[in-house]
Amino acid sequence: MDTPDLSRLSIDRSAKARTGRRRRLGGKWTIGALVALLAGVLAAWRVATAPAAVETATVTTTYPTQAITLLNATGRVVAWRKAAVSTKATGRLEWLGVQEGSRVKEGDVIARLENADVAAARDSAVANVAAARANLQQGEAEMRDSDLNLQRTRDLFEKKFVSAAALDSAVAREEKAKAAIAAQKAAIGVAEANARQAQVALDQTLIRAPFDGIVLTKNANVGDILTPFSNATESKGAVVDMADMATLEVEADVSEASIAKVRAGMPCEIQLDAYPDMRLRGAVSRIVPTVDRTKDTLLVKVSFVDKDPRVLPDMSAKVAFLEREARPGERLPVVAVRPEAVVERNGRSVVFAIDAKDVAHEVAVGKPVKLGDLVEVSGVQPGDKVALKPPAKLADGARVAEAKK
Repeated sequence: MDTPDLSRLSIDRSAKARTGRRRRLGGKWTIGALVALLAGVLAAWRVATAPAAVETATVTTTYPTQAITLLNATGRVVAWRKAAVSTKATGRLEWLGVQEGSRVKEGDVIARLENADVAAARDSAVANVAAARANLQQGEAEMRDSDLNLQRTRDLFEKKFVSAAALDSAVAREEKAKAAIAAQKAAIGVAEANARQAQVALDQTLIRAPFDGIVLTKNANVGDILTPFSNATESKGAVVDMADMATLEVEADVSEASIAKVRAGMPCEIQLDAYPDMRLRGAVSRIVPTVDRTKDTLLVKVSFVDKDPRVLPDMSAKVAFLEREARPGERLPVVAVRPEAVVERNGRSVVFAIDAKDVAHEVAVGKPVKLGDLVEVSGVQPGDKVALKPPAKLADGARVAEAKK
């Protein structure tokens, strides 16, 4: 009987190991695929639910006059009536009664030089006038006495009581009295002229305002030496600089190529850099017929139609030259946004206003009206933030994020 071959009954452990490895590898690939699938789904969900990135702008205000503006220019406020107030006299400043910003009337005394010597000279001249008039009164008394004496002498001469020599003496006395009267009247004229001259010299020590206005700068202090020639050593010229605020106007530089659009009397709108929300009416006063060759511009003077006490010399200003006079309603500010913020949705013009939580809200803004670089809208307020070029898929209530520039 043959012995059975038991070697065939042995277990092939290497084949089993290979099968196990294949199973383990297959499981790992399956898990990896699931993980990748989940990651893709999560990424797609994040993309789908991520806030839309949009550029933003702020709602502002503008003026309807931009629609009728032909030309814009910049310039400065100046007063065409201004003065550096000084004196013809030379002396030490004794009193100064104004400061920067003081308002004065024409003829007001704003400063005084030391004038004790000049005042004494004036008083002496006035006394000389009084003495000359007293001499005239004495001469007139002498004249009356000589007239009476001449009449008596003539009566006595006719009666042969006095000689002809006595009569001649009486006539000579009267003529001498008349000559004395003439000399005394002339002396009064000289004395009065001297008194006026002394008064003028005294008045020159009083510095007065030449017109109604406001003091812009103070150039001297009490104790300074004033002289008409300010280049003298340690001396001052003008005491103050002042301007007539009723003569304020804007000097604007207009390009030579655009000057044909400007004409005298043309209505304007003036905006001051110091008060950007204030618009004042103006009109072209005159065009200076000289070209600035360095800038290729002409100087246009624009007078203020609307007066405002806040307007001061040397303020920066912008001038809009209008094709016609602005109507009352066109001078009031309106709400405006950039045109890119307005889109059409379901036949309506809307903007997407973004609140503090970065949520976009669809707001109807009516029919936009173009005003320069902006459009007039309604439904939003100045300061609101709106989306620029909102994408078509942006819906009301969607979250947004500001795009990085």
